[in-house]
Amino acid sequence: MAEFRFCVSVMPKPGILDPQGRAVEGSLPYLGVDSVSSVRIGRRVELTVEAATESGARTIVERLADDLLANPLIEAWTAEAIV
Repeated sequence: MAEFRFCVSVMPKPGILDPQGRAVEGSLPYLGVDSVSSVRIGRRVELTVEAATESGARTIVERLADDLLANPLIEAWTAEAIV
């Protein structure tokens, strides 16, 4: 068995209200920043998976992302291997 590292990024789906992103975007003018827009706030989950192959580890990560880490009604996720 080998260890494989992954990063899962979870973001609100397009069209879903993102109050944290709106709050950050609303604060930007107070910092003198007017060139940033469409701020979205999500979360990043890093995990190590022990598996025989990277594809086996990815299958586990994808299941966790679907069933535990993201709400499929309002969030989308992506998974990347970390080297």
